[in-house]
Amino acid sequence: MAADDLVVAMTGASGAPYGVRLLEVILRAGRRVHLTISPAACEVFATEVGRTIELDPSRFDPHVLLGERATGVDLDRLSYHHFRDFRAGIASGSFLTAGMAVCPCSMGTVAAIAHGTSGNLIHRAADVHLKERRKLVLVPRETPLGLVQLRNLTAVAEAGAVVLPAMPAFYTRPRTLDDMVDFVVGRICDQLGVSHDLFRRWGAPESAE
Repeated sequence: MAADDLVVAMTGASGAPYGVRLLEVILRAGRRVHLTISPAACEVFATEVGRTIELDPSRFDPHVLLGERATGVDLDRLSYHHFRDFRAGIASGSFLTAGMAVCPCSMGTVAAIAHGTSGNLIHRAADVHLKERRKLVLVPRETPLGLVQLRNLTAVAEAGAVVLPAMPAFYTRPRTLDDMVDFVVGRICDQLGVSHDLFRRWGAPESAE
């Protein structure tokens, strides 16, 4: 346990590639990650990425999650926790972390966090980050947004969370889907204090072609 550990949760919103890339970038930055994944996230992952994640800790394989992005990544820095395991350190405020990102974040997860239901480890870890006044970044990917969803997003923002929608920018002149993913992931990393060079920042000089 160290104060620079980060928590990453993946839930059942569209946007699995954001979560995979975020995990890779954080690990390559030399940070330790505590990962938890919901069953709905696994279903979305299979649809969007085409691979099957095993949630059972005895069968969970980070190579399946990361795919080709696992090459050169220090997977010893990754700790996986089952979404029902309330004995995990991240379920307690006494377990020190530098922040948490829920990426992607489903609207059901937003609602659970907004109302403090703590129905699983993801909800509980998020609740811990709020009560301990630690950085909590929620990355919703939903459109359009209904009134209930907007109210829940307002509630989590008022409680101290950073609501960071998965909205790629175009001033970086993205050329590929990876470029668009990297912009969102880079903005999440900015919030978590993870150094990166995933996109050209506004006002920075353009590199020579």
